[in-house]
Amino acid sequence: MTQPPAVLVLEDGRTFHGVAYGAEGETFGEIVFNTGMTGYQETLTDPSYARQIVAMTAPHIGNTGVNAEDPESARIQVAGYVVREPARVASNWRATGSLGAALREQGVVGIAIPGTRALTRHLRDRGAMRAGVFSGGAAAAPVDELVARVQDSPRMEGSALAEEVSTREAYVVPAIGEKRYTVAAVDLGIKGMTPHRLAERGCEVHVLPATATTGDILAVDPDGVFFSNGPGDPATADAQVAALRGVLDAGRPFFGICFGNQIFGRALGLGTYKLRFGHRGINQPVQDRRTGKVEVSAHNHGFAVDAPTDGPFDTPYGRAEVSHVNLNDGCVEGLRLLDRPAFSVQYHPEAAAGPHDATGLFDQFCETMEASQ
Repeated sequence: MTQPPAVLVLEDGRTFHGVAYGAEGETFGEIVFNTGMTGYQETLTDPSYARQIVAMTAPHIGNTGVNAEDPESARIQVAGYVVREPARVASNWRATGSLGAALREQGVVGIAIPGTRALTRHLRDRGAMRAGVFSGGAAAAPVDELVARVQDSPRMEGSALAEEVSTREAYVVPAIGEKRYTVAAVDLGIKGMTPHRLAERGCEVHVLPATATTGDILAVDPDGVFFSNGPGDPATADAQVAALRGVLDAGRPFFGICFGNQIFGRALGLGTYKLRFGHRGINQPVQDRRTGKVEVSAHNHGFAVDAPTDGPFDTPYGRAEVSHVNLNDGCVEGLRLLDRPAFSVQYHPEAAAGPHDATGLFDQFCETMEASQ
């Protein structure tokens, strides 16, 4: 069956023509590229990708279909999807359906274009930017009109999105096996595998909404507090920063990832900034500055913490240091307090999808809670 025409329009006027993939219609968002060769289902359902159009650099997408076990949230979270060559047939013993059908059922507008390499090179030169995908009848409008509509769409800078994707009600993920710790996890866009990794280590995880206050968090009487990944501009997360400062004042062990790392940085008095390209994929090299060890890690962030990397620095909570750096561009990938039990990283140690190099961070969190009891 012939697919309807579609066009991808970037805010700088560059256009890419192709055919519809998924739902027909139109969508707007920040366009970014993901370099993962696998794990497309986890990527699509990661709440950190809210209001982003994701272009996959791997040439074939959809080969293994979709299943009910791999999603990281209850629905597809991306604003739009760009691929080169969709699989014509899903072939995997775990598949319960095709990716194209899942995109259509959930109303996700996508496009298949022959030029994903050219698109990626363009974004590598110009940086992440706003874009729109138009398919079917929506693709028939004049290009100038479509470019203008893209330029009128919201920017990622200044966007407060964590509360949009967070759980509305608190829930509990029970410990697997013997319960050892109680963890309060603030859901800023949490992936399903994260509380599971904690539960595997004997943690009873109380997942709280992004609106949780310090009082809500401490009411759980947690042995440790976790702030998750999530979408949007960390400069808008004043309420979450205030909540974390209360946790630090109370002396509870803290572990944050991705958005949680940025909030931790702000709680320490540091600033954040928008990366020109961002890091997205499952092959980012990060170095632990204390040990020199390099881990390949999974990333999805467009903002970073601005912190001095030349040694310890003072904060309202004592001395702190940059614990990890990205070997591609040198940006801050982790922070830790030297006088209190608190640390964070900018990447995803839950390995869904991605390498398992960094899963030991969950063990480190448990060791920190054990030492604080």
